[in-house]
Amino acid sequence: MNSPLIYDHVRTPRGRGKPDGSLHEATAVHLGATVLAALRDRNNLDTRQVEDIIFGVVAPVGEQGQCLPRVAALQAGYAQEASGVQINRFCGSGLEACNMAASKVHAGVEGFVIAGGAESMSRVPILSDGGAWSVDPVSAFTSNFIPQGISADLVASIWNYTRDDVDAFAIRSHHLAARAWAEGRFDRSVVPVMGILGEILLARDEAIRANCKLEDLSGLKPSFAELGRKAGFDALAIQRYPEVESIRHVHHAGNSSGIVDGACAVLIGSAAAGEAAGLKPRARIRAFAEIGSEPTIMLTGPSLAAEKALKRAGMTASDIDLFEINEAFAAVALRFIDALAIDPDKVNVNGGAIAMGHPLGATGAMILGIALDELERTGKSTALATLCIGAGMGVATIIERI
Repeated sequence: MNSPLIYDHVRTPRGRGKPDGSLHEATAVHLGATVLAALRDRNNLDTRQVEDIIFGVVAPVGEQGQCLPRVAALQAGYAQEASGVQINRFCGSGLEACNMAASKVHAGVEGFVIAGGAESMSRVPILSDGGAWSVDPVSAFTSNFIPQGISADLVASIWNYTRDDVDAFAIRSHHLAARAWAEGRFDRSVVPVMGILGEILLARDEAIRANCKLEDLSGLKPSFAELGRKAGFDALAIQRYPEVESIRHVHHAGNSSGIVDGACAVLIGSAAAGEAAGLKPRARIRAFAEIGSEPTIMLTGPSLAAEKALKRAGMTASDIDLFEINEAFAAVALRFIDALAIDPDKVNVNGGAIAMGHPLGATGAMILGIALDELERTGKSTALATLCIGAGMGVATIIERI
């Protein structure tokens, strides 16, 4: 068996996922081609040696449909031998793509695989693909479906996270992300997105609010309170969790992940492939795991997936130097910290999706790369990346710096 190694990663900056966002004119294929071209050029990579490209795409319809990574590779000028496939594990898709690539390398069937994801949420809005889970009445009834925002408020209600708690975590995210940019922590891995005339569309994450304060968030109304009451979703949540007397609606746009556009690519391969290409590995993938969790609350999967991955690696949470959890909602990260009893100062030290945004199919690969860069910057050894996933799932990956 071959130990799967990470040789490099790149990502685009994240642009606001609205028609006036800086990346709106760039299709998801263009974003994907941007990171694929950058990964090739900076590693002098012979793309005939890339045996597959696996991208997460969470709304695989319209211009994000068919087989985006294959089309993006052709647009980037890759050799025809580089095949492509796209996957959808909701918010965990980008990290799942990395895990799938690692599996191929570990099995010894492929040398180099590029994993990552792309999502243009300004051009293909969230939920554009529909889906039985939330649309089909039988499926929704069977899974006791409630929207994710109300699930996040359910997490806050069960574990007593107050509005001040989640707002304070959101402010931390913005401040840490702003500091990371100011100190050049993202410079190595973020590549600008260019327009068709050769102009720079975006070179830095667009949604960060460096001067965000508690009073800025305190005036925002909860986003899911009216939906919970009028559509009956609060009642459904309480029916599933009768120990909760009422849902504490604390989440809003300011303490939830931002809707953005972006893409990421991670070069994963075997030692033999790296040696043949003259590349030095930056990290090894120690273990990974996926798991299902209770679908109504749905957002508690990260700690379960992390525990499963840690067990596979023969490690405990105390063996991990850095944690990256996707900040889908503030309460999700707070619950992860409490569930694993970890030091908050080890978690999302460069901010997260509340500040920078969550381009659904790409985020998992992005946070894995951010963790690797931070290990190298600080000289630390191990990191764990994880995401919550719709319909009740979790995914986690453990890496070790070389």
